[in-house]
Amino acid sequence: MKEVLQSDFDAFKKFIERHDFFFIVGHKEPDGDCIASCLGIASILDVFNKKYQLLSAGPFKRNEVAAWEEKFSSELIFLDEKDRKSTGLIIADCSELHRLGELDGDLTGLDTFIIDHHKTGEFPQGAQGCINPDAPACAFLVQLFYENLAGKLPKNIAEILFFGLCTDSGFFRFLNSDSAPVFQAAARLVSYGVDPRSTYNHINSGKPYSTRKLLGVLLDKAERYLDGKLVITYETLEDTKKYGAEGRDSDALYQLLLSAKDVEAVVFLRQDTPLTCTGGFRSQDKIDVSVIAAKFGGGGHKNASGMSCNGRIETLIPQVVKEFARVM
Repeated sequence: MKEVLQSDFDAFKKFIERHDFFFIVGHKEPDGDCIASCLGIASILDVFNKKYQLLSAGPFKRNEVAAWEEKFSSELIFLDEKDRKSTGLIIADCSELHRLGELDGDLTGLDTFIIDHHKTGEFPQGAQGCINPDAPACAFLVQLFYENLAGKLPKNIAEILFFGLCTDSGFFRFLNSDSAPVFQAAARLVSYGVDPRSTYNHINSGKPYSTRKLLGVLLDKAERYLDGKLVITYETLEDTKKYGAEGRDSDALYQLLLSAKDVEAVVFLRQDTPLTCTGGFRSQDKIDVSVIAAKFGGGGHKNASGMSCNGRIETLIPQVVKEFARVM
């Protein structure tokens, strides 16, 4: 696993010290890792007695992150030109500015530091930071930054970062043989007072009943392609209307379909509007779905990526199959 360098920690400390105020923002439709990373960064700024605003374009669709929605805003507080010169922008769990979504305010031109772990991440012009695609979660990186700059984590921040690590690592089931540093970091979080059982229950309990019904619908619609190696399922506008947009258990969907014999990749498409779709891509170890997601304007990790594009499900499915056929 690629290590975070002392120069990365030093650069972030200097970045914090040269600004009076910060915007902290993650990607739109935030997941647990995104929210935890933003809150972890905010806790580092608290140690340095710095002021900040937490931003998110939302929506907070996932049941497990709903409790933190009130801490975030989609509207930037007003800053005059003098204020902007002393303001830093910190982007977590994302590096592509278009993935931040619709925010009411102007983030352009701000001194920017990025902490991210997505394979497709690249620094915007003039930005600095740490992008480590070997890290299983951005929260893992934020933990390392906190421990280097501030020392032992308080229990409440350790719980938040452990939650973020567990959501993106599938509660550690996505890790491989070079993940000893991740387990060591997780053990430190437990030593700070984290209860893994409580975290597991928080992530996996309290799902709306409608998501159980929708899961059945999506499983029924699943079809196999490319000699059974690819499975695609989808959610229509009618499905969303019937079962609600309050949440969906896509993680359980991927896990169930990937566990089927010979299946190497799973795609879940959702018709968000009559003309736009979002999609999730998951795979077993050897298929790099980030490359395929990039073909549709998305990106992410080798085995877990997403996209958002114009189109309709019935026309997107043949295009997705065509791209997978190139690598399967």
